[in-house]
Amino acid sequence: MKEIGISELKAKCIEKLKTVQRTGDPLLVTLRKNPVAVISPYIEKTPHKRELGTLRGQIIIHGNIMNTDFADEWEFEQ
Repeated sequence: MKEIGISELKAKCIEKLKTVQRTGDPLLVTLRKNPVAVISPYIEKTPHKRELGTLRGQIIIHGNIMNTDFADEWEFEQ
């Protein structure tokens, strides 16, 4: 990881940020040789795309789930 003093970063901020973005290498910012921050490239996370049928063969359905007869098991007021 490359190191840069805070005063140099202040003078060359845009250039250093573009370098981090282009190379993907993080940059350690120091103040009097003490680390104060790390600048790392932003990586946009794409949502995980689910593929249709990935659970095929892993789930067992018992009975008829399309036509159920729960009328005698439920009490409701009309």
